[in-house]
Amino acid sequence: MCGRAILVATIEVLEELFALTEVPDLVPRFNIAPTQPIAVIRAPHRLELLRWGISLPGAKVPKINLRIESVVGNPATRELTRTARCLVIIDGFYEWKREGKLALPFLFRHPDAKPFAIGGVWARSPAANGETIDSCAMITRAGEGAVKELHDRMPFIVPPSDYDRWLDPTTKAKDLLAAPADLSLVSRPVSKRVNSPANDDVGCLGPPDVAQGTLF
Repeated sequence: MCGRAILVATIEVLEELFALTEVPDLVPRFNIAPTQPIAVIRAPHRLELLRWGISLPGAKVPKINLRIESVVGNPATRELTRTARCLVIIDGFYEWKREGKLALPFLFRHPDAKPFAIGGVWARSPAANGETIDSCAMITRAGEGAVKELHDRMPFIVPPSDYDRWLDPTTKAKDLLAAPADLSLVSRPVSKRVNSPANDDVGCLGPPDVAQGTLF
């Protein structure tokens, strides 16, 4: 699964890579956790912040990840894959390596550290105050490449050539989901500060034995 992510790219980089004309106020996020705002494109050229985790019928807790194997066939998500697809924008995500009782975090990103898009869906979910809030979930697939060494699942990364098609409801989801896994991801160990969602600063990206550090 993908349960934590980062987005530290500048607005200028995001505008260039995703052809954006509308971008909300953003601050660097080094430890985005479920229920928190995460960057999403629902319509071409427009970046928004949606809550990470959608409420589905019969589910006890909001879903942050949906499996590629069942997302189209599941009655609870089938319509979302037709009419409510989105691109979740991040430039890295964390996975953990278990060593006994220890959980050692690793950061996965592209070698150039540029942001990329994960296929997702969005829905209106209930908020704590009884109102509704727009929220999203990422689609995951079987782990491949470097990710497979740590986890059996990884995000479904949408190729840039499919960005427009992903947002176009006339394109069938099953055709888009046939894209091969992105095998270009690389990983490195990072500080255990990221284990707590209360920590959201550059120190999360520091070496495993350093509480505070620089970005690289």
